[in-house]
Amino acid sequence: MGSRGQKRPEMVDELPADKRACSSLDFRPSSSTASVQTDISSTQSTMEPHDDMDTSSSASSHSEEEPEKDSADGSCDSDEMEHYHSTLHEYHRQRLSSDHGKFKTIISSLSGQTEPSGQLAVLTELCEVLSFCTEGSISSMTSDLLSPLLVKLAKHESNPEIMLLSIRAITYICDLYPRSAGFLVRHDAVSALCQRLLTIEYQDVADQCLQALEKISREQPLACLQAGAIMAVLNYIDFFSTSIQRVALSTVVNICKKLPSESPTPFMEAVPILCNLLLYEDRQLVENVATCLIKIVDRVSHSSEMSDELCKHGLIQQVTHLLSVNGRATLSQLIYNGLIGLLVKLSSGSVVAFRTLYELNISITLRDILSAFDLSHGVSTSQLVGGHCNRVYEVLKLLNELLPGLEKDLNNQLALDKESFLANHPDLLQKLGMDVFPMLIQVFNSGASLSVCHGCLFVMYKFVCLTKSGMLVELLKNANISSFLAGVFTRKDHHMIMLALQIAEIILQNFSDIFLKLFIKEGVFFAIEALLTPERSSKLVYPSGIQLSLDSGQRSASREVPKCLCYTFSTAQSPTSSETKKCKLDKDSVHYLAEHIKTKYLAPELYDSEKGLTDILKNLRALSSDLLSMSTDVGALTVHEEKINRVLDQIMDKLIGKEEVSTFEFIESGVAKALLNYLSLGHYMGENKGMHGVFGHNAVIEKRFEALASICLRTFQPLSGDTPLSILIRNLLSALTSLEAFPIILSNVQKMRNSFATVPNGCAVPYPCLKVRFVKEEKETCLSDCAEDFFTVDPFSSLHSIERYLWPKVSVKSAEDEKFSSSQVVLQPESPPLQLPSNTRSCVDEVPAISERAGMSTDLCETQGEEPKTAHPRPDQAVNVNAGESSSGIQIAEQEMHFVAEPDSKLGKEHPASCSNKAADKLIFYLEGQPLDHKLTLYQAILGQIIKQNGSGVSAKLWSHVHALTYRAAVKPEDIMPSDCHSSSQDFPHDKVLAFYQRTPFLSDMFYSELVSDLEKSSPTYDILFLLKSLEGMNRFIFHLMSRERMCAFAEGKVDNLDSLKITVPSVQLNEFVSSKLTEKLEQQMRDSMAVCIGSMPFWCNQLMASCPFLFSFEARCKYFKLAAFGQPRIPHNNSETVNDRRLSHGALPRKKFLVYRDRILESATQMMKLHASHKVVLEVEYDEEVGTGLGPTLEFYTLVCQELQKSGSGMWREDASSYTIKTNLQAEETGIHSLYGLFPRPWLSTQDTSGGIQFSEVTNKFFLLGQVVAKALQDGRVLDLHFSKAFYKLILGKELYLYDIQSLDPELGRVLHEFQALVNRKFCLESVCEGNSELEQGLSFRDSRIEDLCLDFTLPGYPDIVLASGSDHTMVNMRNLEDYVSLIVDATVKSGISRQVEAFKSGFNQVFPIENLQIFYEEELERILCGEDDSWAINELADHIKFDHGYTASSPPIVNLLEIIREFDHGQRRAFLQFVTGTPRLPPGGLASLNPKLTIVRKHCSNQADTDLPSVMTCANYLKLPPYSSKVPHQFSFPLLLTFKH
Repeated sequence: MGSRGQKRPEMVDELPADKRACSSLDFRPSSSTASVQTDISSTQSTMEPHDDMDTSSSASSHSEEEPEKDSADGSCDSDEMEHYHSTLHEYHRQRLSSDHGKFKTIISSLSGQTEPSGQLAVLTELCEVLSFCTEGSISSMTSDLLSPLLVKLAKHESNPEIMLLSIRAITYICDLYPRSAGFLVRHDAVSALCQRLLTIEYQDVADQCLQALEKISREQPLACLQAGAIMAVLNYIDFFSTSIQRVALSTVVNICKKLPSESPTPFMEAVPILCNLLLYEDRQLVENVATCLIKIVDRVSHSSEMSDELCKHGLIQQVTHLLSVNGRATLSQLIYNGLIGLLVKLSSGSVVAFRTLYELNISITLRDILSAFDLSHGVSTSQLVGGHCNRVYEVLKLLNELLPGLEKDLNNQLALDKESFLANHPDLLQKLGMDVFPMLIQVFNSGASLSVCHGCLFVMYKFVCLTKSGMLVELLKNANISSFLAGVFTRKDHHMIMLALQIAEIILQNFSDIFLKLFIKEGVFFAIEALLTPERSSKLVYPSGIQLSLDSGQRSASREVPKCLCYTFSTAQSPTSSETKKCKLDKDSVHYLAEHIKTKYLAPELYDSEKGLTDILKNLRALSSDLLSMSTDVGALTVHEEKINRVLDQIMDKLIGKEEVSTFEFIESGVAKALLNYLSLGHYMGENKGMHGVFGHNAVIEKRFEALASICLRTFQPLSGDTPLSILIRNLLSALTSLEAFPIILSNVQKMRNSFATVPNGCAVPYPCLKVRFVKEEKETCLSDCAEDFFTVDPFSSLHSIERYLWPKVSVKSAEDEKFSSSQVVLQPESPPLQLPSNTRSCVDEVPAISERAGMSTDLCETQGEEPKTAHPRPDQAVNVNAGESSSGIQIAEQEMHFVAEPDSKLGKEHPASCSNKAADKLIFYLEGQPLDHKLTLYQAILGQIIKQNGSGVSAKLWSHVHALTYRAAVKPEDIMPSDCHSSSQDFPHDKVLAFYQRTPFLSDMFYSELVSDLEKSSPTYDILFLLKSLEGMNRFIFHLMSRERMCAFAEGKVDNLDSLKITVPSVQLNEFVSSKLTEKLEQQMRDSMAVCIGSMPFWCNQLMASCPFLFSFEARCKYFKLAAFGQPRIPHNNSETVNDRRLSHGALPRKKFLVYRDRILESATQMMKLHASHKVVLEVEYDEEVGTGLGPTLEFYTLVCQELQKSGSGMWREDASSYTIKTNLQAEETGIHSLYGLFPRPWLSTQDTSGGIQFSEVTNKFFLLGQVVAKALQDGRVLDLHFSKAFYKLILGKELYLYDIQSLDPELGRVLHEFQALVNRKFCLESVCEGNSELEQGLSFRDSRIEDLCLDFTLPGYPDIVLASGSDHTMVNMRNLEDYVSLIVDATVKSGISRQVEAFKSGFNQVFPIENLQIFYEEELERILCGEDDSWAINELADHIKFDHGYTASSPPIVNLLEIIREFDHGQRRAFLQFVTGTPRLPPGGLASLNPKLTIVRKHCSNQADTDLPSVMTCANYLKLPPYSSKVPHQFSFPLLLTFKH
């Protein structure tokens, strides 16, 4: 045979031209062959793509031109369009008639032609005709007549060209007319094609046979199976190229989808080949193979014999290997879950599979899956994905099968064999428990769904029952089972409480001597008794679960649920109606078991609330009581300072002692409340928690924070480095996990659909709307009735926007006023953002942001072209529209153009009281008699009512039910906003020593901020949250606090050496404050199908994110930020979607290309931002007179802009001793500023307009541009090459800077100012006891020198042109004016001297999206978000994060050499390498693993010797083409790539 036995070509391009796969690929584009075309064309195009050419540029360009074409077509009049359509129709009619005539002629010719040359000519003509036909060109009769002729010619034995063309014609016919597959089967086409594949003589014929069979198998899978097509396509699969292998496997997939269950033989013989194919590297191929095997196992799982036979072919080994080796990264979620389900079915029906899984240590793989538990896989079991439940649920089902049933069944030989195997191999069962048991507890505690939690408990129960006693004790101790069970008893579900009681009973039966004390310590007995005696639970702080009575179980049993938890592991695919409604749990079983455990194991003396307490709990309660008694006296700090510190010491000693404090003991001790009242001077326990009174004692509170910080930061374990603060935080987070009950409410929207929202803006939205009837209150006389029956309301519109819509309809006003009011509603959002200071609050109502949504009709926003922005104008300022947008804005107002109203991005923040007193213009809304908060969206308001009423989730009725919203006119301002406005901290007096620039900033907003409005202030959860917030603030400002404490010690004379002011303060890492449970809850909420903005989530998510963002992981906050700042376009949840994909933020937003000039980068950037900053489009760069566009050139553009803005001498940045200059361009002598401590604005006095020839207006313009660039890069997911200082990031986040912050940007200046301030404070202390200034000044010196001897004048250090003050008192610095000198330097350096630059930056930023959305992050995190990773190379994991393709593998010598060289790169060379390959010198957040597209290295085909060639790249795809160098350092010259980056 011609091609048989040769080495399989790796790529299609390597095949000879006459041996390539032929089909419609050669002649015609077709939708049905798109997959094959894509495979081959992508392989060809990626072999040698043009340098720097984005493969998507043509598509992108086409999409941008379409609106213009549409508008041009729309200008034609109706007569022209009618004539056009009629002409087109006539053309198609004539074309069809011509095709039918040609087919008749061809059929006639084929029937009468016997000469091979004549047949070949007719077949060539037939293929040409078919390649240009449309779907209606071929009829049933034509295909029926052609089928026998083509099948006969396909069997031709002597002429390969006739075979090839006839089979190609068969492929075309099936493509055009799929029903023709039936005619072909009837004429034995499948057998003929299979015969050609079983005896391959010509590879191109075999390729065409595979493609023809793939077409036929779509319509006739059973006929293909019976003809032996599976083995025919798989027999010589190794001889085909990858793309053709995919076609072959697609045929098998089509057949396996319709496998018959009665005759398994035809497909069972293919299992060995399929198992071998699982080892291949091509992802699509492996996924097709996995799909086939999943379907095969589904068909034979009922037979133990067939299941055993499958296992003998190594199926278990291959699948477990695939699951354990990077399977989650390479396989789609559907396939990965399906493979786990395959193991479930095999282990259920085969003892061979059961035994093999244990012997292969499947527990390690399952442990890894559970440890990477993500709530994207934690949805309820009713939400199936392609017939398979979520991943964790599949793992639980497998574990359930690996643990035999607890009920003995002597007739079930399979179950007996499994029990016998475990009895003979107890070590394997122990290994499974050691690996999986702790992970099950972790999944249970992470906020998983009810069914997953129940599954975890059930598997744990079976394991406890099956494991031998000696092995179980150590496992249960390590897992802290007593603490876990105590948490389970707080749940409200009878099924889980029953399982927890059964586990507790087994443990007490076997190990009561070991676990009895632990159960008391962890509160298990208290929880059990609280279930039976509610009056006891009322005396405890620890939460209790359900209260059992004899009929409570009956209520639970009769409750109708979609699927009872008794059927969590039910094998039935669709339970019967009786199975759905009836619960297996006896009505009294939970009550009786709880009573039995209490009677048998709980001693009567433990019933007493005091005698049942542990010693450590009693001691902690006593200490907490002592601390509370001293917290109410303001003078306690000075009178009983030592006593208070001693009590704090004792509390911390108990927490960090050898005996660990349990969560139950910590909660019941009252430590949290005692610490809060200590820190707040007793005000926290007062009835009014407004806390305004604490500001009168700011200095005392700061002293208490200093005292607590000193105690909490002592290192008590040198090896671990843990501090008491770390231990305290862990205890608080454990308590929060046990106490909090924030609900997860999913929308239950199974399928998103477009709908039209009449309220508030009349717009198309890509999600369901709520039906609302507005009903006037009965006693309301000032308003009119709303005439309409009901409205469709955007669920995520705020009540403010609903009020604005409804007010003109129900208010008793003139028609003109009504018209004016409605026009204002439309016009106001259209005005551009005003460049106000970021902290300026509008006194008018907040206008929801307007955005375009996916799924909206394309003509809705066509006239304006881009998205309007939110404006917050001042009350005395007219709303102006930019000249360039005025006509557009008016047109929108006149034509009532409709947009989707997004909820205000500040929904999660507290709003200050409104300055407007127009109460008569406000409406109050009620839902079922309860007033609604105007800060909420309508969806959140309804969720709140549902939670208060029954605590259940959202049912489908939410969307079909008509909700009645009652309205009335507001009588008092308090109806809209709270009566007490939050006062500024500056309204409260403070001592001179506590100067404004010294005070600790987090104290100013600590005690009046509301955490969660739905949470009772008396709730212990509120106490925990408040204390965590206090400790997190203390931890962030620990350097400020301890510096203040050391400075006060110097002022009071306790220390005399200024060197004592230098301190190194350990702080707790931010991730130690993260609550994994709350993070997982938020993740699950954000993955709901309705999570298109933050207004779609329960209000606690928004409020906790605003007040306590530290509780959530960085990754979760990144997702939340994207929802808050950009919204989430309707994107299907891709199974392979990654958390770190920076481009998820813009989803399906339109793309806009922009032409830039390399020699005028800043001018181009300015023009780009002027045109597109306020529009939600993804910008892509195209350079003038250069080929290429896309990701790489765009990233390079942002890098070049950053370099321009960092140039030395621009007047933007500080240039001091810590700064140095670097070349920003290798070809020019341009230098940029690079500071070890990051970039920080250069000070400019308010009276300064020019300095060194630089105009200040140019500086502010550049900061304005910088703000736009930074925001746009964030919106588009671009990485910036910037290194701001920590202090500048604080300014971006809206925080104030103080004296202590100067050390972070200029350590030397900050240290000197710190010491000067210490001298000032000491002077104040001495003045209070000394009356003579002469003695005072002689006693004060700066490092043995008088201040006067330092010869300092009142100019800013480093900036002699900036005069801080003038006058006779401010000529030279002395002891009398030293305080003024320090104050003026601080003001010029971090306050007024940089305020205008910072405001310009914020104004530019706000043109893209509100900068306030960044406030959920911290300074350190902003660096990662804006600039990615500067030096995050996982050297040992380089090969794991790089894709090697088209001639290279990880073991290829050039690749091994390249990786060795990369590992030797220094920091600068790594930056150069990244710049060369990706277009930017930095990696995205997450490092190399998060690079998207993945870094790909392919073999470069060189015309000459490879060692003389240079590597090339395609930056738009992160694609490096590397010549196959013969050695790491070729003989001719050093390795070219190394030269590129070293020079």
